[in-house]
Amino acid sequence: MTLHLIKLCVGVDTVDDLAVWVDHHAAEARRAGKPPRHVHVTRMVPKRAADLLDGGSLYWVIKGNIQVRERLIDIEPFTDKDGIHRCRIVMEPKLIVTDWQPRRPFQGWRYLKAADAPADRKRGSGNSLPAALAAELAELGLR
Repeated sequence: MTLHLIKLCVGVDTVDDLAVWVDHHAAEARRAGKPPRHVHVTRMVPKRAADLLDGGSLYWVIKGNIQVRERLIDIEPFTDKDGIHRCRIVMEPKLIVTDWQPRRPFQGWRYLKAADAPADRKRGSGNSLPAALAAELAELGLR
């Protein structure tokens, strides 16, 4: 059964900002001779990793709305240099814009059922709205 994660995208104001960040880290990996991948490190290891890796994505909440997702590739538990158990959530470095879905702030990550995930945004369906206008429309429940 496919399951997703949802996470706040702290320090990012738009999907374009996130794209710049992902591209920057992919370029750094290529320069180091490593394959490009987008990794988010967290302290908690998802117990339902098999369901997440069965077609799941990480949905990013930007400015109070789910706006974009990245397909999950791997879940890598590890111990850092200080002996703290952590987890790398490895994602395909390709952003997939979604319909906006409002979300209240929360800490860490949460599971997101496939039935509750927003649909991917279709091309030509208003993707080019300025971020401020899209946010205002979403706040009014019109986007």
